[in-house]
Amino acid sequence: MAESPNPLGFLWKHVEDVKEHWKKNFAFVDYYKKTLGWEKPLPKWTDADVEEFISSDPVYGPQLKAIQESRKYVAFGATLGAAQLGGISLKYSKSPHGFLLATGFGALCGGVLGAEVADHVKKLYKVDKQGVNLRFLYWWEDKTRGNLE
Repeated sequence: MAESPNPLGFLWKHVEDVKEHWKKNFAFVDYYKKTLGWEKPLPKWTDADVEEFISSDPVYGPQLKAIQESRKYVAFGATLGAAQLGGISLKYSKSPHGFLLATGFGALCGGVLGAEVADHVKKLYKVDKQGVNLRFLYWWEDKTRGNLE
């Protein structure tokens, strides 16, 4: 006697397809598992340690240096945006909460614009920034745990 098809078979296949879809969409969570999933947290690093990585790695070192230098653009853009939008808000509104909101929004927009300028000036759009930072974390883990010669 032939077995009847399972009525929930289609539903089960659909659930598996949906799970695979969301697994692909949330692949970035693996990055956080790699960096935050250590039993014992990594010790803090100093600027000298970062410079040592930059000089020791010919591929990822210069990329990390460019990423670090891009912070200046972001800070300048955030400061300029906060001052400009906060100043306009203070001139025309004179309300404290409006001034704070406008200053915060100006800092946010200026920081994003500064990051975009840094991406183009330093050519960071060609660099996998997350991969470079992850490579540094792996190097730092090897160095502090004693796996690096």
